[in-house]
Amino acid sequence: MKLLLTSSGIANPSINEALVDLLGKPVGDSNALFVPTGMHPFPGHSANLISTIRGQATSPFTELGWKSLGLLELTALPTIKREDWIATLRETDALLVWGGHVMYLNYWMRQSGVADVLPMLENLVYVGVSAGSIVMTPYSCDVEWNLEHVPDDGVVARAHPGTLGLVDFTMWVHVDNPNPIFDEHTMDNVERWARGVPVPTYAIDDQTAIKVDGDDVEVISEGNWRLFTP
Repeated sequence: MKLLLTSSGIANPSINEALVDLLGKPVGDSNALFVPTGMHPFPGHSANLISTIRGQATSPFTELGWKSLGLLELTALPTIKREDWIATLRETDALLVWGGHVMYLNYWMRQSGVADVLPMLENLVYVGVSAGSIVMTPYSCDVEWNLEHVPDDGVVARAHPGTLGLVDFTMWVHVDNPNPIFDEHTMDNVERWARGVPVPTYAIDDQTAIKVDGDDVEVISEGNWRLFTP
């Protein structure tokens, strides 16, 4: 698989270069699909998504100059012919998965069938932001916080509490971001959490991404990051 797992999008030239390298061609020659699903559990999510699609996110993502940009809503896929949306994915160069609620995104990745299909799409580059990155790992640091934003007796709370585990490391994003909502995203807190995780944990700030190309894993950074090993 080819993945670019970011904290905040294509935040600097180094991450952009890594994206182009994974695509094997310029962004302007590449087709992309944007996945908004992870934001749905949060109040005000619609305004956030519209600003992202318009290219008004903190870091560039949808506005990079893609040849074409479409929308893939995971919650709709169970009602659509499977062969139709798989054909769309096969024609897509980059799957842009926005952040939000890790557990909700994990649930719909599995429920929609996309989680099963992704490993078979050798030419697709998966580009994650925040929760869109964490969901690909085997452990999530956001479980307790996520449970506050879904019904206690709902399908998401009762479903698989983890993540997809399509890579063999996990990550904590937005480290040392000054936004008050990320107060707990400190390097010390990541180190404490990582002690209880049996896989390597990358702590990355918003200027850092993890590039995965098959078995090769590379940190791409113009900021700060640390790797904690179990």
